[in-house]
Amino acid sequence: MLTFDSVAPMPTILRERGWRLFFYADEGHEPIHVHARKGEAECKFWLLRPLATIEEAWSYNLTPRLEREIKQLILSHFDVIAQAWDDFFGVDENADN
Repeated sequence: MLTFDSVAPMPTILRERGWRLFFYADEGHEPIHVHARKGEAECKFWLLRPLATIEEAWSYNLTPRLEREIKQLILSHFDVIAQAWDDFFGVDENADN
């Protein structure tokens, strides 16, 4: 279930182990991706559906330990994130994004 930040339209997909996974409501024109924030660390990962894998778009203050942690978290919830994206942006699940 998506929740929304009270300040900006940023649907939250998941909160786990101190991480908040979300996307910005105005980014539906971009390929599927997820933002993640924990403390002072923040990052963005592209979700590559055909390969069921991810690719880092950018990161800030992401230590090697946090990088491993967030990659594992995103991969373990890949389908949930992709479905939340599709539901929010009204994307056809069979599209190549």
